[in-house]
Amino acid sequence: MERIKNWASFGGQQQVWRHASTSLGCAMEFAVYLPPQASEKNAKLPVLYYLSGLTCTWENMVAKAGAQRYAAEHGLILIAPDTSPRGVNIPGEDDSYDFGSGAGFYVDATQTPWARHYRMYSYVTQELPALIAEHVPAAEMARSGIFGHSMGGHGALVCAFRNPQLYKSVSAFAPIVAPSRVPWGEKAFTGYLGPDRSTWNSWDATALASATDWRKPVLIDQGMADEFLENQLKPQLLANAAAAAGIPLTLRLQAGYDHSYYFIASFIGEHIAHHAQQLRR
Repeated sequence: MERIKNWASFGGQQQVWRHASTSLGCAMEFAVYLPPQASEKNAKLPVLYYLSGLTCTWENMVAKAGAQRYAAEHGLILIAPDTSPRGVNIPGEDDSYDFGSGAGFYVDATQTPWARHYRMYSYVTQELPALIAEHVPAAEMARSGIFGHSMGGHGALVCAFRNPQLYKSVSAFAPIVAPSRVPWGEKAFTGYLGPDRSTWNSWDATALASATDWRKPVLIDQGMADEFLENQLKPQLLANAAAAAGIPLTLRLQAGYDHSYYFIASFIGEHIAHHAQQLRR
């Protein structure tokens, strides 16, 4: 573990760390925001993970979302990993924006040559929490939440639904809720998981809704001016599945907002407040 960046922010510290990942077989970076409360003696604070979308790194949320202000207000530690392995030199991984580099889709790939490195699910749910537990003394790992945007919203929902014992809160901005049924997901899942669609359901939040034990509140915001709404996102599919399964999901359709970080920055305070409420129960 090597700290490579550190900025003062809202009384706390915005840091970036680099390490050798055993899950992914490459060097990885992730961001940590330590609110001012983390410097108090014997501090133990909730942890909130943010998963970014296609083409992004940790930097998009850190620089554009304005999350540090609200994390400082509520006393939450924010963790933002990258979106895929980096520098593993698989042929074709840089050929398109929606598969390969920057597009790990938070699954554990089973197909050659992706299975060796593209294991973002294991990284997010196992390796990264272990690193935080070891290197961030103020982190209380038993109080962890997760949220994300677009591909990262898909990842957050899947991680929570598959691991209700690990996370106490979840939310998403414009998530890909049914990747098995939209072009982005079909491309990624075919490449990472293979053509057998029966194996895809365990990585699809809408499909998982009927099987998960998750029963804590879910918050989703979706911009109505989002160019990807009808073709790639389809939030009503998850809303319907959640209602049928008894999952308390709130879907807020926000008029005039698109898929950008202007949208995320407009509502991130409310999302962090949602997590703070759940994580302090």
